[in-house]
Amino acid sequence: MRNSAKLIFVAITTLLPLSAQDAKPTCKQCPGTYVSNDEIQAYLKRVEGTAVSDQQVRALDIGKTNVDVAVVYRGKLAAPAKQSVAEHDQVSEVYHIIDGSATLMTGPDIVDLKRRPADDRAVRLLNGPGGNGASIRNGVTYHLKAGDVVVIPAGTGHLFTRIDDHIRYLMIRIDPDKVAPLKDEAASKADLKSGGKGN
Repeated sequence: MRNSAKLIFVAITTLLPLSAQDAKPTCKQCPGTYVSNDEIQAYLKRVEGTAVSDQQVRALDIGKTNVDVAVVYRGKLAAPAKQSVAEHDQVSEVYHIIDGSATLMTGPDIVDLKRRPADDRAVRLLNGPGGNGASIRNGVTYHLKAGDVVVIPAGTGHLFTRIDDHIRYLMIRIDPDKVAPLKDEAASKADLKSGGKGN
């Protein structure tokens, strides 16, 4: 029995370095990407005072997945509108709150989920296929403030139930199926120059 354990240990320790040497980067020769705070603020400034604005700043191919950087501004909300639970089939989201405060509910059990049409702006440019529902059964509620981070996996419903005055957040979208179109720095500059009228 001891000899078998020793053989297994030797085999594992011998093979591990070989498998590590065979590892290849999942994104060959991909450049890094820098997004300045000035660019983020330019996107936020152009929509301040609107009810809701979700703007894609970059959408990047990083090998096995795409990663998108967006900024969202939402104005004061006393109660959610009908069918306002959002769900994205293939794209997960990470929110980092910049400023403001709000109450967010999340959960996978969405009541009365209705599919968004394929020509919907969010489907075409931001999150890919998904839907909107009436409410979330057994949802979890978070009280968000500046500095907080929330992770919303694909397929999980999410709904702002209250926004005190406003909330602004940086959103990172994880898009393994590459459903959102790519957006590089040149496209971002063109978008800012057009005032968002190119969508």
